[in-house]
Amino acid sequence: MKLYVHPLSGHSHRAVLFFSLIGQTIELIEVDLANGAHKAPEFLKLNRFGQVPVLVDGETVIADSNSILIYAAKKLGKHDWLPESPVEAAAVQRWLSVAAGQIAFGPAAARLITVFGAKFNAEEVIARAHAVLKVINAELADHPWITGTKPTIADVALYSYIARANEGNVDLSAYTNVRTWLSAIEQLPGFVAFKKTAVGLAA
Repeated sequence: MKLYVHPLSGHSHRAVLFFSLIGQTIELIEVDLANGAHKAPEFLKLNRFGQVPVLVDGETVIADSNSILIYAAKKLGKHDWLPESPVEAAAVQRWLSVAAGQIAFGPAAARLITVFGAKFNAEEVIARAHAVLKVINAELADHPWITGTKPTIADVALYSYIARANEGNVDLSAYTNVRTWLSAIEQLPGFVAFKKTAVGLAA
């Protein structure tokens, strides 16, 4: 398996983290975003949106970080990370949607301003970040992992941008349950950290 990534992409880190947690060896190929490699014709053949990560598994190409998590869990039989029961699978999907929605437009967007110079309204995206963090913090008051008593790909999908929220000037100090959950993920066997950037509150 080959995984096209960028070290400062939280979406890339999701995929890298999951493969490491399950002990699956993959070939990492860094895409030079600064020089537009993600918009080159050969890369656009892999992902028409010109985004990382992209997984290439033989003749199969999977774009989108959450899709890669699902594919890998299914392909490699990791039912503990993606349960088969309808209720448990639905619970995981709910939080994958949050990762693709509120997290992307909240803490991820706030970090894009400081790390990549994105032209978002900082006050607006930071407010979105705190709104979703309050919900996640409340959810984690009832159980240690986002869907219950064991980690799933939903936790992996949420982790990266929340872990680096301070880089986007989003203060995590008020979210005790979130910080405990982040620590629990970081203690899992096979954990690999998301590269830090000295910007925002992390400067």
